[in-house]
Amino acid sequence: MISWNAIRTVLLDMDGTLLDLHYDNYFWLKHVPVRYAEKHGLSLEDSQRELGHRYASVAGTMQWYCVDYWSTELGLDIERLKQEVAHLIAVHTHVVPFLKQLRAQNKRVVLVTNAHHKSLALKMGKTGLDAYFDVLISAHTLGIPKEHPAFWHQLQTLEAFDPRHTLLIDDSLPVLRSARDYGIAHLLAVYLPDTKQARKEVGEFEAIEHFEQIMPRSQQ
Repeated sequence: MISWNAIRTVLLDMDGTLLDLHYDNYFWLKHVPVRYAEKHGLSLEDSQRELGHRYASVAGTMQWYCVDYWSTELGLDIERLKQEVAHLIAVHTHVVPFLKQLRAQNKRVVLVTNAHHKSLALKMGKTGLDAYFDVLISAHTLGIPKEHPAFWHQLQTLEAFDPRHTLLIDDSLPVLRSARDYGIAHLLAVYLPDTKQARKEVGEFEAIEHFEQIMPRSQQ
C-alpha cells in the first residue's frame, strides 16, 4: 500500500487517526449537551437540537475547532469539561509502534491537526505521543483549517516538505481532497476513526483499519 522508499515526510492527523474519535464524539454529542441543558434549564433533547444547529453553522471553520470560541458561545468552560471526560482519550491500536518505526526509518514525522492548542495539550499530556514527533502543528497557528486548499501552502512556511515525497494519513475526506488538490502524492484514509461506530465509507481513497497494515520495515 505504501512504498516507504518514496516517503520522506509523514503528516499525521490526530483525532480519528492516531486517537479514537469516540472521545470527541462523546464530548460534543453527549457531555456538552448535558452540561448545556443543566446551565440553561433545557431538556436534553432541546439542548441537543440547539447545539446541533450551532455546530452545523460553523462546521469546517476555525471556530468549530476553537475551545475559546465555544466557551464564549455556550457560556461553558469547555477546557474544564474536556478534562471531565479525559479518561476516554485513547490511542488507536499499533500507533506507538508505528511512530517508533517511522523514527527508526529516519522519516520526518509531523502532527498536523485542526485541534485547538488547549485540546492538543490535553491529549498529548494524556498520551505522551508528542515524544515521537519532530514537530506538532495546529491549524490555529496558521489561522486556516486543513479543509481549505490554502492550508497546505501556509504549512510550507512552518514545515517545508516535498508533496511528491509526503504521506498524509487523515480520517477527514475533505482534508484528504484538499491535500490531493495541493499535490500531496501519498494519501490514506482511516476506516475506523471512532471504534464505537461502524466502518467508515472512505470514498475514492485507500484506507487502513490499523497501523500494523502499513508498518515500515527495514527491508522497505
